[in-house]
Amino acid sequence: MERLLDVLREQLSLTGTKEGCGEGECGACSVMIDGQIVNSCLVPVAQVAGASIQTIEGIASAEQLHAVQQAFIECGGAQCGICTPGMVLAAVNLLEKNPSPNEAEIRNGLAGNLCRCTGYMKIFESVVRACQK
Repeated sequence: MERLLDVLREQLSLTGTKEGCGEGECGACSVMIDGQIVNSCLVPVAQVAGASIQTIEGIASAEQLHAVQQAFIECGGAQCGICTPGMVLAAVNLLEKNPSPNEAEIRNGLAGNLCRCTGYMKIFESVVRACQK
């Protein structure tokens, strides 16, 4: 089975999507498929034929970063960079559905993503800041 993650990274050179655990537990490989956050390490590429796939490379415009990306930079929400693409995509997905989430909703929206560097507070602060932009 050829995984979506491998096709993105190896064939399409979209290396922003990271492989963390390879078991669908960490969220580092998160992408949006038809508007839903999915762990690309678990998705057979044949399963996404005709689907809309958005990776971290596709959320910024040519002129500026997405508000979530900018907030992660401003708040120090990105540390080593392994979890960052998945966290950013999960936050973008959350804010598209709920532009003004409370702390519990932010925690729930990012629950599928693990970070071993930040302790999460700077990540949550980044999402709050992105809401204000």
